[in-house]
Amino acid sequence: MNATPDPRKFRPSGDPSRHLALLRAMERKLLWLSAWMIHHANHVRPNLDGLKVGGHQASSASVTAIMTALYFDLLRPQDRVAVKPHAGPVFHAVNYLLGRQSREKLETLRQFNGIQPYPSRVKDGSEVDFSTGSVGLGVALTSFAALVQDYVHLHGLARDGMPKGRHVAIVGDAELDEGNIYEALLEGWKHDIRDVWWVVDYNRQSLDSVVPDRLFGRIEGLFRDMGWNVVTLKYGKKLEAAFMRPDGEHLRRWIDDCPNSLYAALTFQGGAAWRAAVLAELGRIEGVRAIVDPLSDEELGALMTNLGGHDLETLTEAFRAQEAAGDQPTCFIAYTVKGMGLPFAGHKDNHAGLMTPEQMQAFRNEMGIREGHEWDRFEGLIPSEAELDGFLRGIPFAAVLAPEGRRLEAPEVVVPALLAPPRLSPSRILSTQAGFGELMAEIGRGAREWADVAERVVTTSPDVTVSTSLGPWVNRRGIFDRHMKNDVFRDAKLASAQRWGMSPKGQHVELGIAEQNLFLVLGALGLADRMHGARLLPVGTVYDPFVNRGLDALIYACYQDARFLLVSTPSGITLAPEGGQHQSINTPLIGMAQDRLAAYEPAHGDELAILLRHAFHHMQKPDGSAVWLRLSTRGIPQPERQLDPSAVISGGHWVVPPEEGARIVIAYQGAVAPEAKVAFDELQAEEPGAGLLAITSPDRLHADWLSARRLARKGPGAAPSHIEKLLAPLASDAAIVSVLDGHPAAHAWLGAVRGMRVVPLGVDRFGQAGNIPDLYREYGLDSDAILDACAEAMLRI
Repeated sequence: MNATPDPRKFRPSGDPSRHLALLRAMERKLLWLSAWMIHHANHVRPNLDGLKVGGHQASSASVTAIMTALYFDLLRPQDRVAVKPHAGPVFHAVNYLLGRQSREKLETLRQFNGIQPYPSRVKDGSEVDFSTGSVGLGVALTSFAALVQDYVHLHGLARDGMPKGRHVAIVGDAELDEGNIYEALLEGWKHDIRDVWWVVDYNRQSLDSVVPDRLFGRIEGLFRDMGWNVVTLKYGKKLEAAFMRPDGEHLRRWIDDCPNSLYAALTFQGGAAWRAAVLAELGRIEGVRAIVDPLSDEELGALMTNLGGHDLETLTEAFRAQEAAGDQPTCFIAYTVKGMGLPFAGHKDNHAGLMTPEQMQAFRNEMGIREGHEWDRFEGLIPSEAELDGFLRGIPFAAVLAPEGRRLEAPEVVVPALLAPPRLSPSRILSTQAGFGELMAEIGRGAREWADVAERVVTTSPDVTVSTSLGPWVNRRGIFDRHMKNDVFRDAKLASAQRWGMSPKGQHVELGIAEQNLFLVLGALGLADRMHGARLLPVGTVYDPFVNRGLDALIYACYQDARFLLVSTPSGITLAPEGGQHQSINTPLIGMAQDRLAAYEPAHGDELAILLRHAFHHMQKPDGSAVWLRLSTRGIPQPERQLDPSAVISGGHWVVPPEEGARIVIAYQGAVAPEAKVAFDELQAEEPGAGLLAITSPDRLHADWLSARRLARKGPGAAPSHIEKLLAPLASDAAIVSVLDGHPAAHAWLGAVRGMRVVPLGVDRFGQAGNIPDLYREYGLDSDAILDACAEAMLRI
């Protein structure tokens, strides 16, 4: 693979004005195609259910110049872009012009199996770098993707000849209301991120209203405080020229002081309204009259809306200058008009507005588009097709990054068939959290068979590294930092269990207490193979109850099909003395409901070893996913036994198999295993054929069962699911008493498998401080509660 050439070598050495004319042709085409795509979906394509299809013509129009300047002048194929969600149609139009999207697909916007309303990595193909439907999260992800790029290059994992890329977010100004952006900014400052640009589409409108005046000043201050360069692109070349004329500073000051709401209203009203407003205050100033009076209403309206974010010359100059300045993270505040070039430009209600058929016809005429030629690539443009096609072939972004394209590939890391469990014996008391720490420390030791895996594992945690048992791993592998930083305590020979030197070769990314950042980092690390061509095995730890605090970003990471291992611990009310705010209820249900995430809760060290090994294997497979291990701090005795790994991975195994025709079983999940075992031993005195079932994953059991049901509906011959095979020996009217330290609904569905009675025990209320016996008794998780449930179930058989 050849290295991507310097983009400046692509730029025309001839007439710069011709290059600018071709860029303007591209901008015009993006405006038309994005508007027509949305119009076609709403007014041309048959509507089967009568619902408004929707789209964002105004939001798309405000960024056409910005995206033209980026994609057709500056960006290289190794650069990665997060396009603001509501500019999805512009993004699809860009790829159509580049020959990377078909005309037929453009006609399917917001249609089943068509292109998505908001760019989606999974559903829209290889050109989407970051899914951006979750407002604000795609923006922040660019920072963490840049961090991962540094990690890959500093660890020597980048492909030979693969250049570093820039990470660009095209940001709607209303997205800056999202708090996760500022959490990411602070984390980016801590890690000294490089190669990040955020281009703010500062159109001063949100979904419902006009944004507050002078917001740009706050934005600029925040970014500068975080070490970013800030470039404000407020005015285009025409307005700047007008300001240079005699008395032009009065016009500049008037526009600077114009409230956002008034500016928007005047834009919508047009040139005559601009003239009346300007002359009402500045009409006695001779130089201002000399600027305004010679212009027609149309020309005056164009002048007064000649903002930096719509002026291609201003944009390309600013982007090129910053490109030459270095790798400092940069925020461009590009002033724009929402709906620029459309009949409702500037109107505060235009966010979800659609052009009427009559308005579209007028727009078609203005654009020079013939009936039946709406999708033609170069329809309505003045330059010849040959010149335009040659221009597109020569832009930097059109260069070939790798044989497989811009979505890279990386070979799998071979995972050994066996990960030896921690030292286990009935006399040993071990928690799954402690077992996880021991296993990670053993992997970190880099034994021969696990050396390749150890080199690719990268861990991260939001300031709970030690308390989630990652400390021994970090002691062996170090903390990642772009700069070498010694451990001051170690240098001073002060006693500490943690040896936390920081270096570019470290393999742990330490984060502040912000769970959104954790899941965004995991998302970026979990895309390293496809973004940077390097296979990483990310592991992130967090307190189980605080998964909820980062849930938006976790869902987002899974939506992108990022591959990582999430370890949440400690879980449930079993973290007894900490009280309700550090105890979790609903996380097993999240694990079951979340797509592209396989959730497990092992009870013992041998199960944990099987599942940890499986996670490193599964996250690399084309049909794999991210993996979640829910662990506990409760130490319990460790049985000596031989397990079937496939059963553990599939979601459950018999600790004590039931006899044929058994009338009752106890099923447990996680840390309540001892209570289930005590109850089962007593139950066997009355029901000797009863079974004891260990559920390692209600998520995998349920998903497999649903899949088997779907196949069965298609015709005979479908194989039974794992849970169907597990429950097959039971009598048809048998009862299942289940128990877990989480919401009982995670097991309640088991009765639907064969129509059996289920009595699910669990936690459905906020916890409180106490000890384990008191809390288990209060919340119905102890052996007495399990036996009471068994008695209730048997009475009803």
